[in-house]
Amino acid sequence: MIRQRLDFLLPLAIPIVTVLTVSCDPTVRAVSTPVETNARRQPNRPPVLRLTGTVEAANVATIRVPHIVGQNPRVVLIKLVANGSRVSEGDLIAEFDRTQQLENARDAEAKFDDLTHQVDQRLAQNRSESEKRSADLQKAQADLAKAEIQLSKGPLLSEIDRLKNETRAAAARARVASLMKSSRQRDIAEAAAVRILELQRDRHNVALERATRNAERLQVKAPLAGMIALENVWRNGSMGPAQEGDQLWGGQPLVRIFDPSQMNIHVYVGEPDGALLVPGTEALVKLDAYPDRVFHATFLSASPVAATALGSPIKSFAAKFRLLEIDPQLLPDLSAALVIQRPPANRPADRENSSRNLAPQSPRRGGTAGF
Repeated sequence: MIRQRLDFLLPLAIPIVTVLTVSCDPTVRAVSTPVETNARRQPNRPPVLRLTGTVEAANVATIRVPHIVGQNPRVVLIKLVANGSRVSEGDLIAEFDRTQQLENARDAEAKFDDLTHQVDQRLAQNRSESEKRSADLQKAQADLAKAEIQLSKGPLLSEIDRLKNETRAAAARARVASLMKSSRQRDIAEAAAVRILELQRDRHNVALERATRNAERLQVKAPLAGMIALENVWRNGSMGPAQEGDQLWGGQPLVRIFDPSQMNIHVYVGEPDGALLVPGTEALVKLDAYPDRVFHATFLSASPVAATALGSPIKSFAAKFRLLEIDPQLLPDLSAALVIQRPPANRPADRENSSRNLAPQSPRRGGTAGF
């Protein structure tokens, strides 16, 4: 019985003794197998980031056909600045036919002056009639006072004279009351007549201001200094820049003015490369229209949140880079290629050294433990 148990435990005891012997032997060292990190598993990225975008001006203004208040909203173009020319702030860049507006302004001005004189004349006439009514009222009040004095002599006069005085006093009293009432009504009527003339005058004044403002709008001036770029409009069954003699609708884009001294590049950067969009990031720019020219740009701004296009799962940041050079070949809407140099990644030896320096060291002989 005891022998059978020993035969059963002997195969289990041999591996245990072997493990204990190996662990107690100081000459035997454990060999650690290296573990691949996520950084090593990642594929190597290219040293540069290539993007495509378009050139745009930092300061740009779109000039549209002016809206004219009136029956006919269409205007005729009679003068337009040449495409590509440079203008200063306040220069005339487009002019439309102002004949009808100037004629309306002259007619409204003539009617306004006529009604102004009518108002002044009516006010003077009202003052004259008011003074006349005031004099008549004072005379009636004087007659009433005289009749009341005669009426006070009633006990000394005969019956016929007393009745005559009472009749005169009643007539004078009625006349005073009538004059006072009619004077108030006439004042109200005269004020209403003057107000009617004033409203007519103000209406023609509004028409004058409107015609003058329309005439000023038909002369379009440059809001800023820069270069002219004509916009395409629908004319004669096709798209093209407006020409002198065309009838245009109010609100149509006519001219675009941009400042060539400050040009930007608008690009879209993928969400994984958003870490490169930091202040001070520089890039090289090549224009597709001029492949032999190379420009320099620096990071200007970017959208705070990555967004996706309609129907696309890819997220990207909208970023702008400021071109550092000023060149006549840098024009808006040109396609450009932008190259950003990636920062150099740490080599494997550097990562091992840095991890070794950060790991805790074993205690040295004859000294203290180092960390």
